[in-house]
Amino acid sequence: MAYMDVSPSANANGRTVVLMHGANFFGAYWYRTIDVLAAAGYRVVVPDQIGFGKSSKPVIPYSFHWLASNTKSLLDALGIQRVSVVAHSMGGMLATRFSLMYPETVEHLTLANPIGLEDYRVKVPWIPTERIYQGLLKRTEANIRAYHKSYYVKWKPEYDEYVMVHARMQGSAQFPQFARVRAQIAQMIYEQPVVHEFPLLRTPTLLVIGQQDRTALGKARVSPEVRTTLGQYPKLGRQTHAAIEGSQLLEWDDAGHAPQLEVPERFHAALLEFLGN
Repeated sequence: MAYMDVSPSANANGRTVVLMHGANFFGAYWYRTIDVLAAAGYRVVVPDQIGFGKSSKPVIPYSFHWLASNTKSLLDALGIQRVSVVAHSMGGMLATRFSLMYPETVEHLTLANPIGLEDYRVKVPWIPTERIYQGLLKRTEANIRAYHKSYYVKWKPEYDEYVMVHARMQGSAQFPQFARVRAQIAQMIYEQPVVHEFPLLRTPTLLVIGQQDRTALGKARVSPEVRTTLGQYPKLGRQTHAAIEGSQLLEWDDAGHAPQLEVPERFHAALLEFLGN
């Protein structure tokens, strides 16, 4: 399990933040957030979860419980007892599971456009993991880029870095294994919802919701009519805010799926305020 452990670049405040990445990303895309937090005195731990980034990619059934347990083991090995968690996209599902499993460990929880604010099983039909795998084998650089472009209100050339990580894997000798891992992870997201457990969270929670986001798992498997009902983040954000007692909700009309990348100054100001700076 690869990770970064970044020391404060200013006067240390004795607190630690863990950053959890999304399914189509990896720990390093938090680079701006790492710098901001380190400058504010935080120690910052940034894992690449197993199956992602520079970590090992075994072809096994994946679970959010297992990923959460791995993260807790990492913190234990580093001697860290209390953390604030900041999570994006799929990382929001993992952070929710982590907070439910280890409530004594999590001081604050920030969810930036998390997926899983709805139970995809209600509208999206299940398919075998092998079928997901076969579909991934057919992806091209063009359709990877088209999918990533759907994340943002305004595309910037710097975002292409995240496209090319996946596009380069397509041509590698390890790609079949990588695709099988991606299929297992897609099935994990589908089969292991956390939305029904939001009312159980007791951790102070900040929801940052880009209102232009329409990300949802399995859109290609439903009719055009059903597709328009999935990933409705303005509605989903408010439902999640109501479900998590005492949570705070920020709704940003000029952001999509990745507010920490699209409007970083505003995101970081809100994050530091929430964390108590």
